[in-house]
Amino acid sequence: MQTFDALVVGAGPAGSSTAFHLARGGASVVLADKARFPRDKPCGGGLTGRALKRIPVDPSPVVERDVDRFELRLRYGSTFSRTHDEPLIRMTQRRRLDSFLAEHAAEVGAELRDGARVEALELDRTGVTARVGADTVRADVLVGADGANGVVARSAGLVDGIVRGVALEGNAPLHALSGDLERTAVIELAVVPGGYGWVFPKGDHANLGVGGWGSEGPRLREHLARLAREHRLDPGTLTDIKGHRLPMRRLGTPAGTGRVLLVGDAAGLVDPLSGDGMYEAFVSARLAATAILAGDLPGYTRALSATLDRHAAASWAAKRALDRYPRTVFAAARAPGVFDVVAGLLCGDVAHPADARGAARGPLKLIARLAG
Repeated sequence: MQTFDALVVGAGPAGSSTAFHLARGGASVVLADKARFPRDKPCGGGLTGRALKRIPVDPSPVVERDVDRFELRLRYGSTFSRTHDEPLIRMTQRRRLDSFLAEHAAEVGAELRDGARVEALELDRTGVTARVGADTVRADVLVGADGANGVVARSAGLVDGIVRGVALEGNAPLHALSGDLERTAVIELAVVPGGYGWVFPKGDHANLGVGGWGSEGPRLREHLARLAREHRLDPGTLTDIKGHRLPMRRLGTPAGTGRVLLVGDAAGLVDPLSGDGMYEAFVSARLAATAILAGDLPGYTRALSATLDRHAAASWAAKRALDRYPRTVFAAARAPGVFDVVAGLLCGDVAHPADARGAARGPLKLIARLAG
């Protein structure tokens, strides 16, 4: 039987980053994923500025396009756009990003096993025994980074406290879409209950998607078709259509128990408003690795809450306000100074909307009041 300090299940951004930090810290770690790499994952594929400040390696080699302009539209009608003086989002594809991060984890000492399904998990007070592919592995700590439907959270009884959203996306040639999308991300507000639609430019194509409350699952194809048509695109020409869940953690929900820690989507760390989970993936990876290396596993959930909950509470509030009063929130978003705050949040220069100063304070306070 092979023994390790940690077994990390899932080699997405959260899992590979956790393995990277652990290996760099001197721990023995096996990083397992049931898929063979490179493999694709449904995801908008955007790295915000605040995510880039937490990613363990420079992702420039797999970045396909920088976005510095946002176009927001309300119910496919009223629209406005804003431009920032530096990139707000760097666009990539999960197929490329995940392979890149997993390879870097392996380079610093993590043992990467792709195409190795993790099964027969046996948890006890001192660690975990599992079958990883054809081998039996023993580890002191089990890290669940296997996404919204992962086996680790179920095995550890950590499935409560997660709100499930859903999303559906597809790709189209960039030249087939109307308008100047070279450096523009389009956000369609109030077109899906509990979410929005998006058009994100990549290298040679655009990613179109819709996401919202879990109850919208049966209507997502209709929502996606409407989005495509609104951008003068035949829905039948979309390729690589994939659906996925958006796990959103209620504040205070535990992200670990005993010798098990959850990171990224497995812990429900998707931003309730944006549906993005990259920043949260990298933050949770660093905090989990720090807790493991320090031998303070119970401290992980406390550190996670201290780092993420204030921002997450604001996102939940803004999500409620947008769902209830989309026109008022849209008008507030157009107000002077508000986009500067949004840009600051995306770039990681502003920690919370309440930290805003100047003309933006009034509209942002209005959104907070609308949340109830």
